[in-house]
Amino acid sequence: MELTRDCLARIERLNPMLNAFITVAAESGLAQARAAEAEILRGNWRGPLHGIPLALKDLIDTAGIRTTAASALFKDRIPEDDAEVVRRLNDAGAVLLGKQNLHEFAYGGSSMISYYDEVHNPWDPARIAGGSSGGSAASVAAGLCYGAIGTDTAGSVREPAALCGVVGLKPTYGRVSVRGVIPLSMSLDHVGPIARTVADVAVILQSIAGYDKNGADVPVGDYLAATYGGSTPVRIGVTRKFFYEDLDSEVGSAVQGALGVLRSLGNNLLEIEINVPTDRTLQAAESYACHREFVSRSPELYQPETLRRIRTGEGISAAQIEQAERELKQIRSEIGKVFEEVDLLVTPTTPIPAPAIADLKRDPDALRPCELLLLRNTRPANVWGLPAISIPCGYTTAGLPIGLQIIGPHWREDRVLQLAYAYEQATDWHK
Repeated sequence: MELTRDCLARIERLNPMLNAFITVAAESGLAQARAAEAEILRGNWRGPLHGIPLALKDLIDTAGIRTTAASALFKDRIPEDDAEVVRRLNDAGAVLLGKQNLHEFAYGGSSMISYYDEVHNPWDPARIAGGSSGGSAASVAAGLCYGAIGTDTAGSVREPAALCGVVGLKPTYGRVSVRGVIPLSMSLDHVGPIARTVADVAVILQSIAGYDKNGADVPVGDYLAATYGGSTPVRIGVTRKFFYEDLDSEVGSAVQGALGVLRSLGNNLLEIEINVPTDRTLQAAESYACHREFVSRSPELYQPETLRRIRTGEGISAAQIEQAERELKQIRSEIGKVFEEVDLLVTPTTPIPAPAIADLKRDPDALRPCELLLLRNTRPANVWGLPAISIPCGYTTAGLPIGLQIIGPHWREDRVLQLAYAYEQATDWHK
C-alpha cells in the first residue's frame, strides 16, 4: 500500500509536467495493493511482482479501463477483456496503476503525435521521451511506477528506454503474447518490459513470457538466474558498418567506453559485417491493413501525421506483400548464421540523444527523418525477430542519457540479460 500510494503521489505531482499517463487507475490500483498486502501477510506470496506497482502502454487492452492508443478514434474505447500480458501480470499479483501515453497507434518514435499531447523527458522536459512507448519509459525514469509494459515494432521499447536512461527489453518474436494488443504490424510487433535495472526487467519478463495460442511454444528460461548466475566470457560482434555510422560524438564516445568495459570483463570483441535489412514495405502494408476500415470511415479522428503515415501502405500490392513476407522469413532464418561466429551483438541504441521538442515543432518536416534516425539501430532486431535490450551507458554533457544495445540469437534472452547485467554491475550509470 505504501509503494502504491507513493507512486500515485508522484504521478499527481509530476504527470502534469511529463504527460506520461493518459489514465490513472488509482481506485483499482489501491484495491489491488490492498488485496496483495493481505495475501502476502497470510503467507500467500505469488512471487517477486506481487504487490509491485506497474503500468501499461495505452495500447494494451484492460477490461473495464479505457484503451485509447492515444487517438481520438479510441478515446472512449473500453475493452471487455484483458490482453494476455495483463492476465499474466494479474496472476503474478502486480498492481496496475494505469495507462501510459504513446505515439498515436505506436506509429512513430517521438511520442509527440498524440491526441493527449506529447510526452516529456524526465531528464529535460524540453526534450522528447522517445517512442512509441514514451510515456512508459518516462514513467519508469521518474519513479511513477516500478516497471512498465511497452510494445516494440521498430524499437519502441528500446529507443525511449535509451533516451530516458532506463532498461528496455524486446524479447524474441513470439516470446510474449501480443493477443489483446492493438496491432501496428503483426509481423514485427513485440511486447516487452521497461524498468530501472536489468534484474527488474528479468523479473517482469519471467511473468509475461510463455506460450499463447497465437505465439510460439518454446520453453521459458530462468531469466533472473541468468542475471545473477555469473558471467562467462563471450564473443561480442561489433558491427561498425551501419550501426556505428553518423553517431553524435558524445554517443560515440560513451559507446566506445562501454566496449572497453565489456573487454575488461574478459569478453572477446570481434569486428564483423552484417547485411542489415532496411526495407519497410511489409510494415507499411500491414499498418494500412490494420487501419483500412477506420481510415475510410473516420479519417478526421486521426492526427494528420499519423494518417499520412498509414496511407503510405495503401498502394502496396498483394504480390509485393507476398514477396516481402518471403523475404522476412528468409532474413529471420539466415541471421542465425551470424551467431555461429559471435554470441552477441553490441551497438549504440540510438545514434543521437533526445532532440528538443521545440526544434521538431519548429520544423515539422524534420520530425519523421529524426524518428527514423532514432530508430535506425533498433529496427533491424524487429525484422530479425531477435531479443535485444537497451541499457544506460553514459550521459551527454547536457545530462541526457545514452543507451547501449545488446542483441542475441533467437530465444536467448538469458544470454542477453547476462551480459547486460554484467555491464550494469561494472558501471554506475543505472544509479
